[in-house]
Amino acid sequence: MRAAHAIVTLQPDGIGYLPRAVRAKARAIVQSSPARIGAGPRRAGLQVCVLGHLRYEKDPLRAAYALRRIPRDVSLRVIQAGWALQPRFARAAERIAGADARYRWLGEVTHARALRILRQSDLLVLSSRMEGGANVLSEAIAAGVPVLASDISWNRGILGASYPGYFPAGDTAACAALLKRFARDPRLATGLRRRVRALAALVRPARERRLWLSLLRELPS
Repeated sequence: MRAAHAIVTLQPDGIGYLPRAVRAKARAIVQSSPARIGAGPRRAGLQVCVLGHLRYEKDPLRAAYALRRIPRDVSLRVIQAGWALQPRFARAAERIAGADARYRWLGEVTHARALRILRQSDLLVLSSRMEGGANVLSEAIAAGVPVLASDISWNRGILGASYPGYFPAGDTAACAALLKRFARDPRLATGLRRRVRALAALVRPARERRLWLSLLRELPS
């Protein structure tokens, strides 16, 4: 970091985690997404998606665990896609899917299919314990899909401190409570959707290109 002419983080809060001596040459460039606002065909009931490879840092099964605490009269299902980098997550996902028809784990899918799942969903759950700046969050914002996110700095750096869809990282009960509220309270769903769509300019490809070009022009030749 001392040798670098510039340092790039994927969201503004990341700069505060750098050593003080190098922060002046750091800037945040949020990852963009070409995803378009507009949902695909939907089935009845609320569809929640969880997208990303299953590994410890992502706390990938938090939404699946939360589903156990949600009454079956709540019309809600969880679709999860991503390769299990650790076998224990595959075993757990298969066990949950076998016990609860409301949960489905698709395993690894193409990026195009993941985007289709996202656009067909009513909600994305991003439960990471740690992040650098999740690409799926940019994709959800671009698609206008509301997000329930773990309350960590890396998510707050993009969604903002006052975003109303946070739950404490690793807290199954809090995640379940928010999911139930989202399903039952149209005001929360509308509010989250409005907040996410207000961030659309942040993840436009033209903005990311402009920031990278600006940075490159400043670097010594």
